Amino acid sequence: MPTQQELMQLGQTLVEHCSNRNEKELQDTYYAEDAVSVEAVAMPSGSAEAAGLEAIKAKNAWWYSAHELHSSKVEGPFVHGSDRFSVIFDIDVTQKESGERMQMREIATYHVNEAGKISREEFAYAL
Repeated sequence: MPTQQELMQLGQTLVEHCSNRNEKELQDTYYAEDAVSVEAVAMPSGSAEAAGLEAIKAKNAWWYSAHELHSSKVEGPFVHGSDRFSVIFDIDVTQKESGERMQMREIATYHVNEAGKISREEFAYAL
């Protein structure tokens, strides 16, 4: 298992990449091929879960194509146990289809496998 220091370093790397809107490099470098992403509610595809790195990348691409991002802030990481960390996202976004602007706050928990790769991400937010 990764050490707490390695978890903290990976978490800081994730915060830097997300703050710079460089999720593709983050996913290419730090995600396991069989990683799973789980939202609090089902996505337009009908599922709350995206299984596999390619599905996660597709979900991320859809999100950016469907929303105009005005600003975002990433806080953390907060290490929990020996295999995970969480971050808090504050996002100001407009949904392109409806034109609705919204401020979102969500907590994302990232599980890390024995190889030091992100194997699962879980998002929680107020509905």
